[in-house]
Amino acid sequence: MTETLSPEVAQEPSVVRKNFRNVQIDAIAIGLTNAAAPFLPVFLSRLNATTLEISLLTTMPGITGLLMVLPLGQFLQTRKNIIPWFSTARLLYILSYALTGLAVYMYRDRTLILAILIIWALATLPQTLLNITFPMVMNAVAGPNRRYELMARRWSILGVSTSITVLIIGQVLERIRFPNNYQAIFLGLSVGGVISFFLSRQISLSETRSPEIPKSEPLIQRMASIFRLVRGQKAFVSFISRRFVFLIGFSMTLPLFPIYYVREVHAPDNWIAIFNTIQTSIVVIGYLFWSRQSRRRGARFILTLTTGVLSFYPILTAFTHDLWIIALYAGIAGIFQGGIDLVFFDELMKTIPLELSATFVSIAQGAQYLSTIFAPLLGTLIADSFGVGGGLILGGLFRFAGFLLFLLKKA
Repeated sequence: MTETLSPEVAQEPSVVRKNFRNVQIDAIAIGLTNAAAPFLPVFLSRLNATTLEISLLTTMPGITGLLMVLPLGQFLQTRKNIIPWFSTARLLYILSYALTGLAVYMYRDRTLILAILIIWALATLPQTLLNITFPMVMNAVAGPNRRYELMARRWSILGVSTSITVLIIGQVLERIRFPNNYQAIFLGLSVGGVISFFLSRQISLSETRSPEIPKSEPLIQRMASIFRLVRGQKAFVSFISRRFVFLIGFSMTLPLFPIYYVREVHAPDNWIAIFNTIQTSIVVIGYLFWSRQSRRRGARFILTLTTGVLSFYPILTAFTHDLWIIALYAGIAGIFQGGIDLVFFDELMKTIPLELSATFVSIAQGAQYLSTIFAPLLGTLIADSFGVGGGLILGGLFRFAGFLLFLLKKA
C-alpha cells in the first residue's frame, strides 16, 4: 500500500527514518538485478550479434525516451502520488530480464537475438517512466540538504550488493554450459525486481500540488509554454547543456566496452566479471569519499575532477590488451564514477523548481536520451570503420570536451 501524507507528517522524524530505511534496503534488491545488466551485451556478443544490434540496447531507450519523456513528464506532473508509478515501472523493467531468460529456453540463433531485442524495446517504456520518477522520489526522500548523504548510502549499498553478485555470476557462467548459464542468471536475478516492488511501495511522501500547463491549449502552444519555463531557468539550461556533451562521450563508449573485452582482448567471462566487480565495488569507496569531499571542497571541485579523470578511462583502455591493466583502469574509474554520480544528481536537482519537478526532470532526461540515440550509433560506426579502440578514443575525446566546458564555466 502506498500513501500520501501532509507535508508536516511527511517531515516527521519517524517517517523520514522509515523512508531512508526503505530506500537503503531497496538498494540491496536492485543490486541483484543490476549485476545482470553488464552481461546482457556480452550475451548478445557471444550469440554473434552485430555491433549495431548490440548498440541498440543503448539506443532504443533513447528513442523511446525522446518520444515519450515530455508526455510522461506532463502526466506525472498531475499525479498527487508518484510512488505507484515508480514501483510498477521498476517491476516491469526488471521483469524484462526474466523474459530474456525465457527467450533462451524458447529460441535459438538469430531468432533468439531478435527476441531479446524486442523484449528490451518493449522495456524502454517502463524504463523511461522509471528514469523520470527515480530522481523525483529520491529528492523527495532526501530533501534539499541530504541528497549527498542519501545517495551515497544508497549507491554504496547497491554497489556492494552488485559487486558480490557479479562475482558469483562469473563463477556461474564458467560452470554451466552456454547459453543455459546466461538463462540462469537472467531468471534468477530478476527476483530482485519483485523484492524492490514491495519495498518501494512502502515509501511515504507528501501529496504534491503542482501548477499545470492548461490542457485546453493546443499541443504546440503547450510545448512552447514548457520551453519558456525552461528557458527562464538559466542554471538548469547551463548544467544540462554541458552535461549533454559529456554524456555523448559516455553513451558512445557504453556498448563498446563489452565488445572490446570480447572481440579485441578475448577476455573470458570470469575476467569480464572481475572487471565489473572491481568497478562496482570500488565505486562504493568513491561514494563515501566524494560525499565527504562535497562538504570540504564543494561541488565544482568534484565536477571538474571527476569528468576530467573519466575522460581518459576509455582512451587508456583502448591502448591495452593486458587484463590486469584493464582491471586497474576499471578500479580507478570506479572511484571517480562515484563522484560523478553524486554531483550530477545533486547539481541537477539544485536547478529544478520543486513544484515543477516532473516537467524539468523529463526535460533533463530528454537531453540525456538524445545523447543515447546518436552517440552509440556513431561509436559503432567508428568501431566498424577504424576498430573498437578508435570508438573508445573518440568517446573519450567527447568526455574531455564536456570536462572543458565545466572547467571553463564561471563559478
